[in-house]
Amino acid sequence: MSINWLRVLQKSRKCLLDMDNIYRENIVDHFRHPRNFGMLKKKSAGASDNLVSCGDQLTLELLLDDKSQKVVAVGWKGIGCVISMATTSMLSEKIKLQPISVLKDLKKDDILEMLGVELTPTRLKCALLSLEVLHQALKNYEQIFLKANI
Repeated sequence: MSINWLRVLQKSRKCLLDMDNIYRENIVDHFRHPRNFGMLKKKSAGASDNLVSCGDQLTLELLLDDKSQKVVAVGWKGIGCVISMATTSMLSEKIKLQPISVLKDLKKDDILEMLGVELTPTRLKCALLSLEVLHQALKNYEQIFLKANI
């Protein structure tokens, strides 16, 4: 029995395209129905940043439990492209109940894996905005927490 490699490749390509579409649908869903959108009534720390090149703006707020050092609540607001806003929505879900130590270790590859699609260099900057703002918010929290416990 011989294998029709052309048919195998065609099926594999279709499967990959279907997976790509699933990821794209997830991105659009997060853009249209952002999770954790809105500012918190009570926060432990926050940060803001923008991308001058495209105009994306983001403010992220965190409520952390001082004993467990875990994120209890996340809130954010922003304006920007589909990628930056969807990534922020996805990341806001991912970081809930996570310890600071895990969040500080989040990297570019974690964001790309979460998105599931390849990005151009310009869109990569948009995707990483939420990660950069998260890391800044964590630094701000640590400064506040250290001052309070001196």
